[in-house]
Amino acid sequence: MKRASLFLSCLLVLTIFPSLSNSKEVPKAEPPAPVARTAPGEYRDSATGMEFLLVKGGCYQMGDTFGDGGDDEKPVHEVCVKDFYLGKYEVTQGQWKRVMGGNPSNFKESDENPVEMVSWDDAQEFIRGLNQMSGKSYRLATEAEWEYAARNGGKREKWAGTSNESELRENAWFSGNSGGTTRRVGQKRPNGLGLYDMSGNVWEWVSDWYDKDYYRISPKNDPPGPSSGQYKVLRGGSWRHRPGHLRAASRIRFVPSKRDIFIGFRVGLSPR
Repeated sequence: MKRASLFLSCLLVLTIFPSLSNSKEVPKAEPPAPVARTAPGEYRDSATGMEFLLVKGGCYQMGDTFGDGGDDEKPVHEVCVKDFYLGKYEVTQGQWKRVMGGNPSNFKESDENPVEMVSWDDAQEFIRGLNQMSGKSYRLATEAEWEYAARNGGKREKWAGTSNESELRENAWFSGNSGGTTRRVGQKRPNGLGLYDMSGNVWEWVSDWYDKDYYRISPKNDPPGPSSGQYKVLRGGSWRHRPGHLRAASRIRFVPSKRDIFIGFRVGLSPR
């Protein structure tokens, strides 16, 4: 009886703890592959860690809705854009180095500062490298997409996140608070969509050629900008500029091969 009881006890132990009956180690399961999508409406590029937010499309009044802009911000006209993803932050020096291998920036405080001293042509080279690494089709936003996103889905907002100049210090790095340098991305308050530094820090290249009269002939749906030109468009203002340049409707022209210490960019992506 004692032997039978002992046998049953051993059998029970081996049933509950099978590894005791086999000296071989059970191979561990491979961890799941990283999931690029982090939350509804958000996307993280697995190759670089760049974060993107989904901007739901819609229609809005594009241009100088406050009446204090330049002639090239007029006339105010209705524009409609489709859904698109846009970088939560400007492209950082760390991200640039992961794709390009070097760092052209003048201000090298940290890898989290926006990359600058990059031309429109340089931005295109970065995007080609990023697409090769990721297998995606990243691109620059159009002017219409950029302004729509900066204005919280086309709302009548003067700057990204506010229409009150007294609040601008909370939303942007500019001549009044930057200390004469770029700053780490994401340190100021985001706009209503959760996008950071759409006003200030560095000017941002967009895809469009510049034409001061384009708004007069712009198509309503997803305007691509002029088919050719001498200059490309910059948006958003920078650490070096005054509040007027940081307005969401403000646009300036720049030679696409030119670099400067106040010029960077952010990346967009069309949903599949």
